Amino acid sequence: MPHDKGWRKSRAKTADNLMTEDQPFSFRLQTNADLLKEIFYYPTNLALKVRNLYIPLLDREGMVFYWEDSVDTQTIEAHIVGPLLQTKEIAMDSGDIATLLTKHVLTAASSKKISFIQEAIDELINGNTVLFTEGYAHALSISTTSFEGRTISLPTVENAVKGPKEAFIESASVNRSLIRKHVREHDLICELITVGERAPKQVSMMYLHSIADSELIEGVKKRIMDIDTDTIMNLSMLEQHLEERPYSLFPSILATERPDRAASFMYEGHIVLIMDNSPLALIVPVTFWALFQTGEDWYLRWAYGNFIRLIRLISVFVALFTPSLYIAAVTFHVEMIPPDLMLAIAATRERVPFPTLVEVLIMEVSFEILREAGIRIPSVIGPTIGILGALILGQAAVQANIVSPILVVIVAITGLSSFAIPEISFNFGIRILRFLMLFVAFFTGFFGIGLLSTFLVAYMVSLKSFGVPFLSPMAPFQPSAKDLLYRPILRDRLLRPFYASPQDQVRQKKTERKSSR
Repeated sequence: MPHDKGWRKSRAKTADNLMTEDQPFSFRLQTNADLLKEIFYYPTNLALKVRNLYIPLLDREGMVFYWEDSVDTQTIEAHIVGPLLQTKEIAMDSGDIATLLTKHVLTAASSKKISFIQEAIDELINGNTVLFTEGYAHALSISTTSFEGRTISLPTVENAVKGPKEAFIESASVNRSLIRKHVREHDLICELITVGERAPKQVSMMYLHSIADSELIEGVKKRIMDIDTDTIMNLSMLEQHLEERPYSLFPSILATERPDRAASFMYEGHIVLIMDNSPLALIVPVTFWALFQTGEDWYLRWAYGNFIRLIRLISVFVALFTPSLYIAAVTFHVEMIPPDLMLAIAATRERVPFPTLVEVLIMEVSFEILREAGIRIPSVIGPTIGILGALILGQAAVQANIVSPILVVIVAITGLSSFAIPEISFNFGIRILRFLMLFVAFFTGFFGIGLLSTFLVAYMVSLKSFGVPFLSPMAPFQPSAKDLLYRPILRDRLLRPFYASPQDQVRQKKTERKSSR
C-alpha cells in the first residue's frame, strides 16, 4: 500500500509537469497517445475516450480522442470516424495531412491544426475531438462541442409585461446566438479571451465595431487578460475580478438576463461579456441611471414608461430613508410631526420597552430573515411562507408590545419599495445603506442623515466604471439621449451617450412630423 501511494504521487507530479510544459507532439502515434493518457489519468479516469482506427486514404494508423459528456457522439461518428474509414481516391495535392483531411475527408463544421500538448488538453476539455495520425507531428482538432444545458426560458428576475420573453441560459453559444438575433449587424464582433491558469475558461467579449470606442475595448480586454487565478467558474466571479473598487456598495458592472437589454446597450457603445455556466451577461461600463431602469421602459408609451420609472425612483428613496426619517423625527424632531399624529405614535409606543432604534432593528432584521428564507425555501411554498410569516410575526410582535403598529407599516412599505429596485446589486447596496442610515439617524437626527447623504453623493461622483464617471452624463455633464430621470419620446432620442465615447455619436436625425386630424 505505501508503494501504491508513492506511485500515485509520482504519476500526479509527472502529469502536472507535462501540462505546464509547452511540449510539441511526437512523430510517433503511440508516444502522443501515451502522453495524453497519462495526463488524463487513463484508464483510471474513463471520461477520456480513445478510438483506434486505420485510415485507408493515408495508409496509416490513427487515434481519435474526446472527452465524454462534452461532445456530440453522433457528430463524431457521422462527420469524423465515418469519412476516415471510407476508401477514397484523391490526388495528393498537399503534403500536409491536416490540410488534406480538412479539405477532402472530414465533413465537420470546423477544424484546426494544433502542434502542442497543452493545445490538445485545452481542446479536449472544451468539448472538441482530437485526431492523431502515425508519422505526423501535429494533430487535428475538430469542433464537436455539445454540453448539456436547459432550454431557453422566461426571465426570472427581469420580468416584463411588454417585450421579448426569452432569457439567457448557461450556454455561451446559445447566449451569443440570442444577441445576434437582436443585433443583426455585419460588424458585430465576438472576441474570445481565455482566463484561468489551471482550468482555462473562455470569455466572449461582444461589441459593435463601428460604435464602441477602441480605447474602451482595449481597456476591457487588458483587464480580463490581467486576471491571474486558477479558474473563474462564471460571470459572477469574473465581475468581482474586474471591479475597480471591490469594497464599494455601488456596482460598477451591470448584469442582465435579457438579450434585448444587452443588445440595446451595445447600440450605445457598451461592451457585453458572456461566459459558459452563466445565465446572464455583463455590461460595461455602467452609470447610476442604468441601475433603476429596465428594458421595458422603452417598450411602453412615453407617459407609461416615465410613470413606472418615477415609481422606481421614489422606491429607491423610500427604501433608503423612510425608517431613518422615522427614527430621527421620533427621537430628535418631535416638533416637526403634527400633534395628532405625534400623540397617536406616543400612545402606540407607550408600552414598548425598547428604544426606537432597537424596535426598528428588530423589525428590519426580521424582514431580511423572511426575505432570505423565502428565497431558500422551495419555490412552491416560498411565497406562501414569506407572506404568512410576515403577517403572523408582525401581528404577534404588536400584540406582545415588542413593536408599535406604525412601525410595522413603515417596515412593510420599506420592504416593498426595495423589491421595486430592478438591479439586484444596487438592491443589496440600498438595503445595507439603510442600516447605516438607521444608526446615523438615532445618534444625530436629520443633521446626520443630510451629512451622510451628501457624502454618498460625493462618493458616487468620484466613482468610475472603466473610466466612465458613475453619475455621467449629469455629473460631469455630457451630451446624451437625455435618458436619465425620465425618457424622451423615441423620435427625440437623437444622440448616443457621449460618456462611452461612441464612434458614431448620432443615433437618428431630427424629424418634424405634422399632426393629422
